[in-house]
Amino acid sequence: MVDTNNTDGRQSLSDLGTVLQQQGEAAEAAAEQRAEDYLEGKIDEPVQTAPLRAQELDKFGRAYATGRRKDAVARVWLKPGTGKITVNGRDQEVYFARPTLRLVINQVFGVAGREGQYDVVCTVKGGGLSGQAGAVKHGISQALTKYEPILRTPVKRAGFLTRDSRTVERKKYGRAKARRSFQFSKR
Repeated sequence: MVDTNNTDGRQSLSDLGTVLQQQGEAAEAAAEQRAEDYLEGKIDEPVQTAPLRAQELDKFGRAYATGRRKDAVARVWLKPGTGKITVNGRDQEVYFARPTLRLVINQVFGVAGREGQYDVVCTVKGGGLSGQAGAVKHGISQALTKYEPILRTPVKRAGFLTRDSRTVERKKYGRAKARRSFQFSKR
């Protein structure tokens, strides 16, 4: 039997659980703050809470990754540079004329705090421009985490490492599109 009126300073098991939970939350918050300080350049090296993955580079010093979105597939090579992004041999401003698509591609560098530090060369096939922009973003985020494994946590928290599995719903028989019915005619 456990005495709940312990006046001599002893704690019960439920008290121990809350203490351990508080300690875990404090350690997690400290690790997040340290990672943010590292990304902002306030400290040189963050303290690692999880084992760091190995850097994966090819013989030219580039990181390679494949990105996918809808029906589009992007092959992405990333290397240190001035921030130039080339898509299918053309500059990103030419290939993705809409500013929203260029914004989608550059989101990864904004989250990681690496704007203008990497050159990206990618080839993309399939789908439309929106799907291709999403595929390039997915590929850039994968390649960036292969080049700098320390950036995996903030990029993953932003949701950029997960492939967006939403695709177009198939057309059904007896319907005009996936859900749209044919126009009703009373007579």
